[in-house]
Amino acid sequence: MGVLAQVLRGVPKPTDPNLLVGSDHFDDAGVYRLDDDTAIVTTVDFFPPLVDDAYQFGRIAAANSLSDIYAMGGRPICALNIVGFPDKELSVEVLGEILRGGAERVAAAGAVVAGGHSVRDSEIKFGLAVTGVIHPDRILTNAGARVGDVLILTKPLGSGTLTTAAKQGKINQADLAEAIDVMTDLNAAACEAAIAVGVNRDNGVHAATDITGFGLIGHAHELAEASGVTIEIDAKAVPLMRRVLELAASGVVTRAAKSNLEYIGSRFENRGVDETLVKVLADAQTSGGLLLSISPDRADALLQGLIRRRTQAAVVVGRAVKSSKHSVVAL
Repeated sequence: MGVLAQVLRGVPKPTDPNLLVGSDHFDDAGVYRLDDDTAIVTTVDFFPPLVDDAYQFGRIAAANSLSDIYAMGGRPICALNIVGFPDKELSVEVLGEILRGGAERVAAAGAVVAGGHSVRDSEIKFGLAVTGVIHPDRILTNAGARVGDVLILTKPLGSGTLTTAAKQGKINQADLAEAIDVMTDLNAAACEAAIAVGVNRDNGVHAATDITGFGLIGHAHELAEASGVTIEIDAKAVPLMRRVLELAASGVVTRAAKSNLEYIGSRFENRGVDETLVKVLADAQTSGGLLLSISPDRADALLQGLIRRRTQAAVVVGRAVKSSKHSVVAL
């Protein structure tokens, strides 16, 4: 997070007025206006395998890439595969399973795979460049949270801890099943629920982001900085996958948990939350849920909409308060 911010400072900023969302606030995707009624949402993401099953890895990577479109309130329409593959070391059947898994999730999103690009690499990497559509007046960004908003999370945390534990041989495949189910679940239902209660209006959803590599604390920090508020996280209310706290207490978290907290530094305040839980809140997630900032009078309607659509979670995990010297406070 810190390195990227430093690099982008030296990159000239675009001046095209039709670029409605760029990289200024580290939003989940870019948005470019085509006309008064249509804008395209565009994003790209890829990474090495988190699980041994090639098909499930393809599904996870695709769901993760598609999530950026949903986090902006958009609808994905097409995708391009991005592949790095050691074809001299591994059978191409492995690549076939990865692509099959990715195609399954793209189809589940109602989009199509239009092609892609591959390179020979020393390790497997896979992801998607995704294009979606959205109305220019109904874009969700991480910059719209208002003082008084409540924050709702739509998936439990723990994918980073559980996949790390699996790699270390500390859990079996049955223990990993919950994480795979969460990571492959599309954020389409959460996006639909947000749109249903209204976006970008006084009594609707004001901001959104998805929880991925920067963890809940890191993405809450970005939302707070972009919106000019402080985010208070009710740590004990945050939903977690099974065995996550147990494993984290034994030292199983990703390296990102430490680096995310180091990057935020003094802008984060811990008010008495157990350090193990703080590490989980800062731990990297893959294809995590949406964090939605909504006016309090519409929070119940959003929660009910999420429950009806059977999202993985529907929990109030915090609130936006007046900006202070801390961007994120864990309570």
